[in-house]
Amino acid sequence: TPSAPEADAPAGGALVLLLHGVTEAHKTDKRNIMIEATHLTKTYGKKTAVSDVSFSLAPGQVTGFLGPNGAGKSTTMRLLMGLDRPTSGSITVMGKPYVEHRNPLCVVGALLDAKGVHPGRTARSHLRALAATHSISEARVNQVLELTGLESVANKRVGGFSLGMGQRLGIAAALLGDPEVLVLDEPVNGLDPDGVLWVRNFVRSFAAEGGTVLLSSHLMSEMAQTADHVIVLGRGAVIADAPIGDLIATGKGQRTVRVTSPDSLRLGELLRAQGAHTTQLKGGNELLIHGVPAARVGEIAAANALVLHSLSTDSASLEDAYLELTHGEIEYVAA
Repeated sequence: TPSAPEADAPAGGALVLLLHGVTEAHKTDKRNIMIEATHLTKTYGKKTAVSDVSFSLAPGQVTGFLGPNGAGKSTTMRLLMGLDRPTSGSITVMGKPYVEHRNPLCVVGALLDAKGVHPGRTARSHLRALAATHSISEARVNQVLELTGLESVANKRVGGFSLGMGQRLGIAAALLGDPEVLVLDEPVNGLDPDGVLWVRNFVRSFAAEGGTVLLSSHLMSEMAQTADHVIVLGRGAVIADAPIGDLIATGKGQRTVRVTSPDSLRLGELLRAQGAHTTQLKGGNELLIHGVPAARVGEIAAANALVLHSLSTDSASLEDAYLELTHGEIEYVAA
């Protein structure tokens, strides 16, 4: 895995949070920027897929790219990889468009569509064909096959691959040029738990060694364990750009209070009289409470001589913050 060139730490220590139009300029040193979008806009006829998007990615971090379906994530990635042209604005890799790099596979490794492989080719022949475009050695082909766990099926035709095996081959192709930047669109789609863990550990180690990762996913729990930073799109525009901890901390939604008590039915009645919403879980004494803080629940129980075996508040999550942010930004809603 390559190491990014040495550079100073970003001034100010971190990128600044952008939420619902409240924006401040990034304080990232320009020498540290690996990917930069500047007022990026893409329209298709009357449809605006990406609208005035600006962000920058520094080396040494995994950036999660989030948003509802139709938010513009895939379009932005296509623009980054030179598969489409911006209507206005720009997006660059290490200071220039991807297509202007002499050896682009050695700069950016991308997985945008794991199905974009001829089904009659073997995994090895597919990687060999890609390697030939950049004079990449057979040894490197073997190395990425081993790294992605495809050695045993290297000579099988891709048309017979499972979804997970196809994802692994796409990741192998992205790694082939030993790039400094990885752009991965839903890389854990179809992978079993071991495969998901492997992707998480790999991208974390890649970033730890100075690499830059842009990673999209709809799995919030996985993103929370993988990303350092998140960019959220809604209807083609950036609605959040922040370290993951800061984004979670912005959530204003009420947290769930959990109570275990042999007197849970009576407690629920008392809490509902106080305006709380309660859910009695089946087969036990556990009660889920919204609208009343844990301290108040404890006070009500004590005042009524009710026994509590446990009382806790669920911690804030990336999913909570994401759903709160994207509320009203979903373009396609089921009837």
